[in-house]
Amino acid sequence: MADRPKIGLVLGGGGAKGAAEVGALKVIEQAGIPIDYIAGSSVGAIIGGLYAAGYTASELETLFQTQEWLSLLTDRNTAFSNEPYKTQNGVTYIFGFPVMDRNSSGFGIMRGGRIEQVLDSMVSVRGCTEFESLRIPFRCVAADMRTAKEVVLAKGIVASAIRASMAIPGIFKPVTKGDWLLVDGGLLNNLPVDVCKAMGADIIIAIDLQQDEKQPKERAETTLLTGIGDLLGLGGVIEWLTNRPDIRKHVENKKLADIYIRPDIPDYDVTSFGNKNSARMIKAGEEAAKKHWEELRKLK
Repeated sequence: MADRPKIGLVLGGGGAKGAAEVGALKVIEQAGIPIDYIAGSSVGAIIGGLYAAGYTASELETLFQTQEWLSLLTDRNTAFSNEPYKTQNGVTYIFGFPVMDRNSSGFGIMRGGRIEQVLDSMVSVRGCTEFESLRIPFRCVAADMRTAKEVVLAKGIVASAIRASMAIPGIFKPVTKGDWLLVDGGLLNNLPVDVCKAMGADIIIAIDLQQDEKQPKERAETTLLTGIGDLLGLGGVIEWLTNRPDIRKHVENKKLADIYIRPDIPDYDVTSFGNKNSARMIKAGEEAAKKHWEELRKLK
């Protein structure tokens, strides 16, 4: 019997709208689809990295509905809701998941330090601190501020790579890796289908959070190096990253996807955090994926 085709999962960037990707993942799991490769950008890197480490869609749903994400993303001390960060019998828990604190100094005070520490703890407890130990091969995309080029992260510490992929200019400090100065991957490749294809995927399921179908004017590469600073505020910066990726790359990657899932969430933006919003977007993601139910079932 011939080997089954390898299936890749691609998760696009979109801030709070990542909750819709979790909803779509729930349906993909229900369809019994084996995922062989994962690629993600920005929030898609967070979801993809945790999924590759072994977290289920149900666990990710709990994460989105119990976390005050805006506080976590901005390193505020009020990052956790319902006191999910606690220690019992010598074991530390975040959102009810046991974690390992590999940094004795606690959560970082640098911008982005808190979310990186949380991510590191969550993948570490699953034994997946580095890319090589992940249960599903995973890649995430970042942008190098020095060269205005895309960088595909495939080795080293998983949490650090994810942090680089969602390092919003002006909000998070860039992540330095060798000669690279890395920021949010959504600047150049917000739906990295091509990355997943290069990993070896035969069939690709892509979940796209971009809502605006109008194509803005193409940006010069120098936009990465200048002009980002005048995008003031968390919402403004993330919205720009989400709705203005490299348009040519985005269009090409949509065409490369075999199953293209686009949740209908026009009333939400990249800062629409909160339990009610997350629940509604998760539901929208489920509904979008169910439209492809027959296609998905054929991949089982």
